[in-house]
Amino acid sequence: MWLRLSKIALVAAIALTCSLVALGNIVDPDLNLAFVQHVLSMDTISPDHSIHNRAIINPELQWLAFILIVLGEILAALPIWLGAIQMLRHLTEAGPRFARAKAPAIVGLSTGFLIWQAGFLGIGGEWFGMWMSKTWNGQESAFRFAMTVLGVLIYLVQPD
Repeated sequence: MWLRLSKIALVAAIALTCSLVALGNIVDPDLNLAFVQHVLSMDTISPDHSIHNRAIINPELQWLAFILIVLGEILAALPIWLGAIQMLRHLTEAGPRFARAKAPAIVGLSTGFLIWQAGFLGIGGEWFGMWMSKTWNGQESAFRFAMTVLGVLIYLVQPD
């Protein structure tokens, strides 16, 4: 029982974090939109690098990227919450029923991992050279959150 409660609590904690990140982007988009704009325009990395031809300076495309990020955060949070609720509802039931209740959380955690790993670390970090920026570099926090999500996902799929 305690192992299941632990899994539910950790899943809910990730759902809360994803929700708060999305909410922050929705209620105060200016700061995080600025982050996306600087990363995509590549204006804070050294102009000596040949990757500047990848820059996206079109404001509409930058807004679109920001909206896609927020939608991704929401699409991660919702199934994680649903999974936590379903697991709580099936807390005392037989192993297979509880295991099936994990499915939405597995989908949401996988989505969250892909957003922070592929989106922030891969696309933002490597394609747009975010790792080279001294002021608009989210690599460390993206890595921290991606690994936290991955750790909870690995823990969640372990048999009870």
